[in-house]
Amino acid sequence: MIENPLHLLMNPQSIAVVGANNIPTKMGTVQALSILKDGYKGKFFPIHPKEKKVLGSKAYASAEDLPEVPDLAMLIVPVKSVLPIIESFGKIGTKRAIIVTAGFKETGAAGQKMENELNEVARRYGMRFVGPNCLGIINSQISLNTTVFTMDKEPGLLGFASQSGTYVTQALPALRKRGIRFSKAISLGNEANINIVDALEYLGEDVQTKAIILYIEGIRDGRKFIEVARKITPHKPVLAQYVGGSVSGARAGLSHTGAMAGPDFLYNGIFKQAGIIRVDSVEDLYANGWTMATQPPLKGNRVGVMTNSGGPSTTISYICDSVGLEVPRFSEGLQKEIRKHIEPHASAANPVDLTFDVGIQKLAITIPEIMMKSGEVDAMVLHGVMMTGYMREIYPHLKEMTGNISLEEFLKFSQPVVKEAFELPRKYNMPFLISSFFDEDDCYTKGYQDSNIPVFRFPEKTAIALGCLYRYKQIKERALHKEIILPEINQLAVDIIRKAKQNKQKALNEHAAKKLLSCYGVPVTKEELASTEKEALAAAAKIGYPVALKACSWEIMHKSGKGLIALNVEDEIMLKKEFQNIQKNAGKAVPVLVQEMLKGNREFLAGMTRFAGFGACVVFGLGGIFTEIYKDTTLRTAPLADADAREMFADIRARKLLDGFRGMPEVKKEKLSQIIQAVGNVSLLHPEIAEIDLNPIIINGAKPVVADALIVLESNPKT
Repeated sequence: MIENPLHLLMNPQSIAVVGANNIPTKMGTVQALSILKDGYKGKFFPIHPKEKKVLGSKAYASAEDLPEVPDLAMLIVPVKSVLPIIESFGKIGTKRAIIVTAGFKETGAAGQKMENELNEVARRYGMRFVGPNCLGIINSQISLNTTVFTMDKEPGLLGFASQSGTYVTQALPALRKRGIRFSKAISLGNEANINIVDALEYLGEDVQTKAIILYIEGIRDGRKFIEVARKITPHKPVLAQYVGGSVSGARAGLSHTGAMAGPDFLYNGIFKQAGIIRVDSVEDLYANGWTMATQPPLKGNRVGVMTNSGGPSTTISYICDSVGLEVPRFSEGLQKEIRKHIEPHASAANPVDLTFDVGIQKLAITIPEIMMKSGEVDAMVLHGVMMTGYMREIYPHLKEMTGNISLEEFLKFSQPVVKEAFELPRKYNMPFLISSFFDEDDCYTKGYQDSNIPVFRFPEKTAIALGCLYRYKQIKERALHKEIILPEINQLAVDIIRKAKQNKQKALNEHAAKKLLSCYGVPVTKEELASTEKEALAAAAKIGYPVALKACSWEIMHKSGKGLIALNVEDEIMLKKEFQNIQKNAGKAVPVLVQEMLKGNREFLAGMTRFAGFGACVVFGLGGIFTEIYKDTTLRTAPLADADAREMFADIRARKLLDGFRGMPEVKKEKLSQIIQAVGNVSLLHPEIAEIDLNPIIINGAKPVVADALIVLESNPKT
């Protein structure tokens, strides 16, 4: 197994910095000071062509002049200087680098050429690097900070890989105020050499890191990303914010399936498949990631809510319901125990609402402990614990009444902090989240944060974070991913595709598409292809009325609304009329597919489209004429396991239609699963296929049957 390149890069014994000097306004100086001032114990070698000393350390004119080979080189220099400097480090044997300098592929073709040359130099010398156009790394375990802002002195538990440097460094002051600390953080920049998959794999292996967060603007090697994530997520939570997509990924395909699948839709599916929890904002990325890193696993979905105000308790309960959690009404015995400690007008049912009773002992310790040891909750949310923050707020109004004493004197009237409040989560090994409108200036907020108990500024955020814990519980309970063995390639399917390519077809006609699918066990309608009215009559007699008639030509990919389909054809007279109508509407003689008329009120779709970096992706959802209106679909990359198919069923809003519904039997889901899996398998076995669209898949009784199929061929086949 090849060692991850970040192991050495994140743990250097020595660092050479090119671009630092004695001018405090220079970025290189600021980043070098972060290395020197934040506690790094390794060797520091500044390189400067003129200065004898830089920031109090002996400076060297070039890499060749260094007294030893540094483990890590860091470059904050003009873009034209990067290549020769990297070459000089390569020659002396340095194997890792951080290239902060911008001006490469993000600037256009010329920049891309320089970036390619940079990679070639690195390859020649066996060097790996982060960047260019990045802001460096943080390793709190060895007090290493190469970024611009000051790092918290206390080691953290949250690992971060980001395609934005800002979120690694500029966010540090805000995170400090919230008690959030990184274990490791990596600004990836252009990912010319080390990419987000490398970073995810490294953080997954890192013992210090208890949870991983990712800020993603795009993934180039999607299949490798999923493979690595699947190995990590059963053991360590991973959260991601995704904010963009490639132009090629956003293209609309020729099939309905291609048009339904865009980048956001794609990433939703691959995150679910990989066991990654997606969040909507960078605030939730940090806060929910910190919750996952610090809190014990959630054992159930029952939440106890304790507040001193009705509004927050209602808000928390509402959001809990929306994320699959429950705020259960407490048993009479538990309520009786709680009522001993609250006013008669207060609620003991859950949420427990003290109605602005700010008594610290009962709010922060006594009642939460009663709830936690009751066995009736699996997690706790506490809102309203405050002391010095509250006193700071009321001081201006009380200043005169207290003889105009100073704020400092006034704060001395506050009660001593009851430290037992911070010990409850560990005592009961239960997730415990705090909601407070006060920041770290309040002694209780600060105490909770110092004890690695997450504090949220708004009540609903606590419930959203608990929802992430609950989602991760479900991820851990999933069956572990196993390697999927593809079926043998069917020769008839190969012949069908080869013949179509020889005819320079861009797609298979519906009849050929269904023949190909049936080679791999996909159930399709009984049908025959008719070139004449006489052949159509014979086919209908054989299949049995009623039948459906469809124009069948690869050049007619979509027939709905064009007069090229006739349904519920009851007899010979009607068939003759509809056959002629189809010929007229087609504007030329076309073969007609005579097809059994399926009975069924439920219609679904399955399909495949390909995305750069991810390969074949399978779509499933609500089908029929409402496909593009409701857009109720979900996606996974091929091949699919049974568990993937089951999760796809659960993803769609119309999932109840798969169960027994209004007298209709439960759908044979194992048969539907086989169709979805076959779509993925066919896509991998036949890279000449660009897109597949099975719509509708009609539920005939309980059995799914493909009623219409489109297979688009790839002009330049790729896997």
